[in-house]
Amino acid sequence: MTKPRKGAKSPPAARHPRKKPSIEAIMAERDIVRATVAGIPARDRADVEQEILLGAWRSVKRGMYRPDPRDKPRDALRKFLRGVAWRTAARHINSAWTRRAVLTEQPLGLLRDLVGPDLEAQVAAREVLDAVASLPDWQREALLIVDAPEALTEWARARRMNPSTAASRLRIARETLALRLKRWRR
Repeated sequence: MTKPRKGAKSPPAARHPRKKPSIEAIMAERDIVRATVAGIPARDRADVEQEILLGAWRSVKRGMYRPDPRDKPRDALRKFLRGVAWRTAARHINSAWTRRAVLTEQPLGLLRDLVGPDLEAQVAAREVLDAVASLPDWQREALLIVDAPEALTEWARARRMNPSTAASRLRIARETLALRLKRWRR
């Protein structure tokens, strides 16, 4: 017997046995996915389609594909893909990135006359670089990890450090940098 979900008064409704269709079977039903993403801007369709197919495959691998045995196998797979596609497409359309992105060469046309970097911006960048260079090595390293592809916890584990210690070092380094920049700009 399955254990009831947390907060649920009874176990989940009847569950069907898990099935594992091949990736080829999923890819063969791409027309369902393409029909679902038709309302998404053309520049994003290929990415969303790929996300849907990968999401469906991951769900199958996790055992979440449990079709009704009374359905034909192809119909059951198409229903499953339609659900995955619909949810993924809705998440994409409702994301803040999609609603607010402005994709132009020159944002809002404000920088058309500007030839190179602003002199004031160059001076400010040099101030920040000088301030970062004046920090102790451990603070500089903590600040630079923010831009690394690995997460802070992975960075801490690689150095046999508690993740809380790494977070504290990052916080201290940020505060020190902000204080130095504030003093230099006075």
